[in-house]
Amino acid sequence: MSTTATDRAPSAPSEQPQWNFPVSPVPENPLGEGRFIKTAAALIIGDEILNGKTLDRNSNYFARFCFENGIELKRIEVVPDEEDDIVEAARRLVKTYDFVITSGGIGPTHDDITYASLAKAFNQPLEHDKEALRRMTEMIKHRPDFAQQNAEQRTARERMALLPARAEVLYIAPDIWVPVVRLEGKLCVFPGIPRLFQRMLDGLVPFLPLPPPSERPFRQQIFTELPESSIAPFLTTLQARTKAAGVRVGSYPLLMKGVYVSLIGRDADAVRVLAEEVARELSGRLVSEEEARKEKAAL
Repeated sequence: MSTTATDRAPSAPSEQPQWNFPVSPVPENPLGEGRFIKTAAALIIGDEILNGKTLDRNSNYFARFCFENGIELKRIEVVPDEEDDIVEAARRLVKTYDFVITSGGIGPTHDDITYASLAKAFNQPLEHDKEALRRMTEMIKHRPDFAQQNAEQRTARERMALLPARAEVLYIAPDIWVPVVRLEGKLCVFPGIPRLFQRMLDGLVPFLPLPPPSERPFRQQIFTELPESSIAPFLTTLQARTKAAGVRVGSYPLLMKGVYVSLIGRDADAVRVLAEEVARELSGRLVSEEEARKEKAAL
């Protein structure tokens, strides 16, 4: 999974060039009329994740994306830069889940084999996408380091536009040349660079058959300074009482500081009422999602 110069912001010393490429039209629902995404999986690709060199932030961002859009993220897998591993995992996940993303392995170097592996997984040849090449060329033409590349270096760069031939190629922003490649109507290919991954995932929203707002869950967290063992009997009873209503109760200790109790359900008003009860019973306080993230990150 390489960080390439074409993925970084231009390094012009004065004014940064502005691009205004057309965004792809939204195609028909790839899952079929009236259907929407219910389940998802993430396939994170890269030796550097498995050997600890790089911290995977993309799966966390994707998990929050799924939760906020009412999608149940069922699985996150990490595989090495090995064709057989990528092929096996991609086929299996696409068979099982409505929405699958990959992250990593689409740069110009020898270990960037995601496109080729996915083409093999779904029995497609590879071919250069002319529009990707055009946009790439336009965005780098002001860079003298690219202008001085030899034929072998240009071939390596253009590998990033060598895509599965029958895939959907979705351009989701006017200032990003890299497309989101979608295979089998379900599997979307993303770069591994977190900043680019996040922009492209958010930009893909109009192209996804997302659940209606009524299907999206609401989460309320409560913080208590009581130890987890002290609140366990109450939470066990609470989960048994609320399970039929679709409420999920979780507890997450914060070292020696206390415990976050999480309530998740589709009826936001019912969850809020329940949260007030939990706060009273556990001598706790309601906390926002942002507040909880900051407190956990500070540890």
